Amino acid sequence: MTKLNDKWLRIIGVPIITLVALVIYHEGNAFHRIDLHSEIIHSVFAIIVLWELNRLVIIKSRNKYPGIKLTRTRIAFLLFWTFIITIGIRFTFSLFYSTTKFWGYHFTTQRYIFNIIFGLVMLLPILAIYEAIYLYKQWWKTYYEAERLKKENLQTQLDSLKSQIQPHFLFNNLSTLSSLVAEDPKKAERFIEELSSVYRYLLQNNDQPLTTLENELNFIDAYFHLLQTRFGNGLRLIKDIPTAKLSYLIPPLTLQLLVENAVKHNAILSHQPLKITIYADDSNDLFVVNNLQVKSKSLPSDKTGLANISSKYSLLGQPHVVVRQTEHIFQVKVPLINPSNTSVTYGGL
Repeated sequence: MTKLNDKWLRIIGVPIITLVALVIYHEGNAFHRIDLHSEIIHSVFAIIVLWELNRLVIIKSRNKYPGIKLTRTRIAFLLFWTFIITIGIRFTFSLFYSTTKFWGYHFTTQRYIFNIIFGLVMLLPILAIYEAIYLYKQWWKTYYEAERLKKENLQTQLDSLKSQIQPHFLFNNLSTLSSLVAEDPKKAERFIEELSSVYRYLLQNNDQPLTTLENELNFIDAYFHLLQTRFGNGLRLIKDIPTAKLSYLIPPLTLQLLVENAVKHNAILSHQPLKITIYADDSNDLFVVNNLQVKSKSLPSDKTGLANISSKYSLLGQPHVVVRQTEHIFQVKVPLINPSNTSVTYGGL
């Protein structure tokens, strides 16, 4: 539920509008039969009623159409109900004035119209102030979150590059390459191509907030080829992704971090392969699942990869990443982002 921090606006606004109303109505009515004190009390009451009802409309409009992207729809909703409420309230008060002869005379049609127009003229600047303050806060929030996302992307990039170019990683891959050059030059050539694809993707896409699922899967194919060349039949990758989901978006390196996490913490044996399955469902969720066969001497985990993925989705305003572990499997569910619902640019492989 949206809350309006408008205490001072109301404290200042109600007296100002009351003063303007008194000047217009008191000076323009030579036959009024009520004293100034009663006139002030009644004017304040009428303005507060109108202000508070329209304030509820402002809250409703923000709850129903939040954020900068829905500004036009929110303003249209706000203006429509402001006109309806203001016309209804001002007409009701005018009818009361005319029936009770509160001001000392019957209201003409022109007076009814004047009272309604006066209410709208007084309210529209107030609504503009509310909306301007809201848009400024939304803009600042968007700017601040964008800056945080940039920092998060940079941190992920550094973490990923550190994990990939560390001596251990290079030593393993260069050792594999060295043996392939002597044993199978064609395989060595393919290995070099996939290795270059991995690094090219890291350098080109890691500074992007989002990439397509298709790009990420192509990268995983290259990355997994390096892993499978090292581990052989002890490692298997199964993908089940509908074609319609390939254009959906995810943060770069999401799958790489999840695959790396599975390889890091599980035993990889030719007679008992580590199976990693990547699939998507109709709810636009992507799942990465591996059978659980924890190493006898597993490395300590600081869960940095999962934390980075969760932070990215949070900053993008997406549903939470869900981790589930049973006796037999480890599963991570991440949302797929519909490309029609975002204006963020993304890279490719």
